[in-house]
Amino acid sequence: MDMIVTPTGRLQGELQALSSKNYTTRYLLVAALADGTSTIRYPAHSEDSDALRRCVRDLGAVIEEDDERIVITGFGKHPRQIQELDVGNAGAVLRFLMAVAALLPEVTFVNNYPESLGKRPHDDLIQALQSMGVAIEHREGKLPITIRGGAPRGGKIQVSGSVSSQFLSALLFLTPLLDEDSEIEVLHDLKSKVVIGQTLEVLAQAGIVVEASEDLMRYRVPGRQAYKAQEYTVQGDYPGSAAILAAAAVTTSDVTVHRLLEQSKQGERAVVDVLKAMNVPLTHENGVVHVRGNGKLTAGEFDGDEFTDGVLAMVAAAVFAEGTSRFYNVENLRYKECDRITDYLNELRLAGANVEERRDEIIVHGRPEGVEGGVEVDAHYDHRVIMALTVVSLRAKQPIRIKDAHHVAKSYPNYFDHLRALGAQVQWVE
Repeated sequence: MDMIVTPTGRLQGELQALSSKNYTTRYLLVAALADGTSTIRYPAHSEDSDALRRCVRDLGAVIEEDDERIVITGFGKHPRQIQELDVGNAGAVLRFLMAVAALLPEVTFVNNYPESLGKRPHDDLIQALQSMGVAIEHREGKLPITIRGGAPRGGKIQVSGSVSSQFLSALLFLTPLLDEDSEIEVLHDLKSKVVIGQTLEVLAQAGIVVEASEDLMRYRVPGRQAYKAQEYTVQGDYPGSAAILAAAAVTTSDVTVHRLLEQSKQGERAVVDVLKAMNVPLTHENGVVHVRGNGKLTAGEFDGDEFTDGVLAMVAAAVFAEGTSRFYNVENLRYKECDRITDYLNELRLAGANVEERRDEIIVHGRPEGVEGGVEVDAHYDHRVIMALTVVSLRAKQPIRIKDAHHVAKSYPNYFDHLRALGAQVQWVE
């Protein structure tokens, strides 16, 4: 379905932040890898977390849930043998489970999203798993992928971090279960280091010992460990909240978002600092962000690698800033559900924004007077693009129609409900 966003001058109200997708998926995984029963409180409900629920259930986990919690009895290091796994369009879920699948004799990950996840590369993880004695059949690093494992070996492992940190996270989830100790060396660069911090935090909560170098480029993981079954509580989600906060920043607003911890290890926590640097009137105290937007923003320069999943929303805010903004160190945006630089900027130009791209940069020449709008834009089946284009549409002079906006459900199913509750004029159309 498409969404028509009509320009909206004022937003007002209070929201509970969406629960974190990143923490929910990691808690689900460590609970599945434990022998025993764990409880996850306030889990996120999104296509990604639902995909992981479905897949770990297929692999033998027993799951019961209600509105506020998931109770999961794990399979430990003995997942059930199955022929196929369907992760939907969830890249992180695919990569985490490729590592888990190394414990199985054979399983094929199917490709039901050839124009999105089907185009994303996974070579770096494939090469690392192959070095551990896992046979893998693939199509130039892309889906469909068949894993033939059963007895992966620890030891010295190398993995590139230049495309995604998810490959490293996958290995960190697998290696504690192996018979041998492992030493993991990250080659080239490591994107989204803050997300690795989340992985290490969850592993520690699950009773797993990992020794990480200060620069997060080398790891020692003792083998023969066991995940501990226990209770976890999911914190509020900064990546989804980034779009809500950006929407409040570009309009006249009085918007409060709860459950956003100041000391969170989510890198996207930095979006609060980005908006402050753009002179957006806001406070952040006791887990509450309060924005009193006046629609006036100032341009700035920001290292986007610190808040990868919040960059598009901040770019949307910068569209209306006074001056030229620069978001650098963002090349990994090209390897997401779509090319989040070229594809996104093409749609911004259609809407009337003045933007440029470099290989690893987004440059925004702000238009405080607003953009023209009155067009149909293509979100490229990407939830982050959908949310960011909505922010821009709120300050357009004419309504904007966002194609296939229902794909926002990948991470934030009630995004448009939340915007409507704040006063945004949004309407679903066939």
